[in-house]
Amino acid sequence: MTTRPLPPATLAWTVWGLGAALYLIGFYQRVAPAVISDRLMAEFAISGAALGNLSAFYFYSYVVMQIPTGVLAVRCSARELLPAGAALAAAGTVLFAFAPDVTWASVGRLLIGGSVAVAFVSMLKLATHWFAPQQFALASGMALFVGIIGGVFGGVPLRMLVDAFGWRAVMLVSAAVTALLAVAIWLRVRNDPAERGYASHHPHAAGSAAHGSILRGVLEVLSYRNVWILLITPIGVAGAVLTFGGLWGVPYLRQVYGLEAGSAAAITSALLVAWALGGPLLGTLSQRIGRRKPLHVAGCAVALLCWSVLALVHLPLPALIAVLLVGGFAAGNLIIGFAFNKESVPPHLAGTASGVCNMGPLMGGMLLQPAMGWVLDRHWSGTLEAGVRIYPPEAFQAGFLLIAGCIALSLVLSLLSQETFCRQRVSP
Repeated sequence: MTTRPLPPATLAWTVWGLGAALYLIGFYQRVAPAVISDRLMAEFAISGAALGNLSAFYFYSYVVMQIPTGVLAVRCSARELLPAGAALAAAGTVLFAFAPDVTWASVGRLLIGGSVAVAFVSMLKLATHWFAPQQFALASGMALFVGIIGGVFGGVPLRMLVDAFGWRAVMLVSAAVTALLAVAIWLRVRNDPAERGYASHHPHAAGSAAHGSILRGVLEVLSYRNVWILLITPIGVAGAVLTFGGLWGVPYLRQVYGLEAGSAAAITSALLVAWALGGPLLGTLSQRIGRRKPLHVAGCAVALLCWSVLALVHLPLPALIAVLLVGGFAAGNLIIGFAFNKESVPPHLAGTASGVCNMGPLMGGMLLQPAMGWVLDRHWSGTLEAGVRIYPPEAFQAGFLLIAGCIALSLVLSLLSQETFCRQRVSP
């Protein structure tokens, strides 16, 4: 009997990379409102809370789709999920680009968020099939890195294009690129190396076990303490990055520090890059030391310190940038959380557990973006410039204090997690 070889690294990374490209586009869409916030507020005549809600419509559908996506990622082929998600994302982007008012813009954001929700969990599933188990933390970290590249495109490059061609035209081009990706994924991606004649890294690739209902699967994974802890902890830590880098950072830097839109977007992009670097580095380090909990707790603690400083002290710009970069890097403990979560349940529950865990950071954006907008509106003095609300520094600091409070809860819960010692749980 001939033993089939494992897939070559170039093929494995290509298959995974096409799935990651949809995550890149999803992250780009996630943070795009930050650099066009002034255009959206002026064109649709909306308040800070309304702008936060418009941006958060992406997160509403993304979060709702995580559990079904986790189950579907087990039952269906990534070749089916990923192209369908890309095609729907393209349609949602077209709707957003042509939106005559904030209602239709919100519907477009809702469709985009729900459709790209398949990307991350599908990537994790592809990683379990195409990569060795010890590479899972690296692949998860690289996933965040790829996503952040999308976030960087949603910063300075997007602002430059918007200034040159208008935000609606740029969104139409984004829709076209996403549609082309749907075709490429359909042609190249396969769920398992066996479909290309190679051996699989997945222990149960040869046959699929029977699956219960979605609700039963969710209840089963939530019976493991680490799962619900790792669901809640990213709400504060990752939610802080998504709230600042994805919406309110650019208005803050423009209104409080007097920066131009491009410079402000560059700083928020740097925050996202620090987050991207923190993910694989912290994930790899936790793998090397053979423990997840110490670095996960440390990330929460450092993030709490950083956002507390931002809430209580008006820093000079260089110091502000340094604090943001450190806080962003610490938030990379999110990747430790994904590996931590996967190891905390038996392999047959990994897809559902990943879907549940991935809800956490998105819930952070969903809750904190509009919440910070509400706090800003409560401190607004009535000043308008070209239809855009101007908020005083203390308004933003009040919003940062809210973020710090959420991260404090994250730290407490992280301390209550159970160490897995980087080993996969094999039984209930």
